[in-house]
Amino acid sequence: MALGLSLGLFLAVTFALCVGFDLLFPGQAMYQSWFRLLPGFTWLSWQSFFLGLAESFAYGWYVALVFAPLYNFFAAHSGRGGRP
Repeated sequence: MALGLSLGLFLAVTFALCVGFDLLFPGQAMYQSWFRLLPGFTWLSWQSFFLGLAESFAYGWYVALVFAPLYNFFAAHSGRGGRP
């Protein structure tokens, strides 16, 4: 739970910061990348911004749901059991 919330919030905050950066420095904008990574995202409306936040948060949960079991599996089979 903690990993999913941490990664989800990290990606949502990162998305918000990137949108802010794109608005402050339009010549360096990377919103073209968001079009490919976030289905339904368009530049820039409130609905699209909140959709991007939600999708970024969901990507964080996806990473957590895939990464945590893999980490636990390999930690358990590494001979140390994930302990120092």
